Amino acid sequence: MDPTQWDAPFPLIVAALFCIVLTRSNATYWVGRLIARGASRTRASRWMETPGYRRAAARLNTWGAPVVAASFLTIGVQTVINLAAGANRMPLIRYIPATVVGSTAWAFLYGSVGFVGFEAFTLLWEHSPAAAVVGAILALAGLAWFVVRQVRRGRSVADLEATSDER
Repeated sequence: MDPTQWDAPFPLIVAALFCIVLTRSNATYWVGRLIARGASRTRASRWMETPGYRRAAARLNTWGAPVVAASFLTIGVQTVINLAAGANRMPLIRYIPATVVGSTAWAFLYGSVGFVGFEAFTLLWEHSPAAAVVGAILALAGLAWFVVRQVRRGRSVADLEATSDER
């Protein structure tokens, strides 16, 4: 689904993407509310106890609506933030405007340049499959490095918090 290849006017593309992401984010919010309500009786409770979920919930409680809006500009965080907003029962009067702002930004970005990375990889593959494979490996290695760094950073923060709690 490459919106840059759709045979439609740009405003229509942005409007369609806006509706798609707004629906998805709100559905995730309501799933979060439902999961939180019955989490103690399901397997989902284990996932909601993970460090990533707890960090997202803490950021959400600290920063609220701006975190929800900014999450639309990230990869992999948007779903967790919206789920945490629902699970923490973020008031809809703050949540809905934040998702409108985030969905608007996401729709404009994805509708214009968001698919460029995939297109660039496809062109590279057509010219040199070996270079494309090397590029993919380097990208995955960079992602793995980033994830490991974040996990270690999360552990060190948790260690510092535990140490300060003991005092």
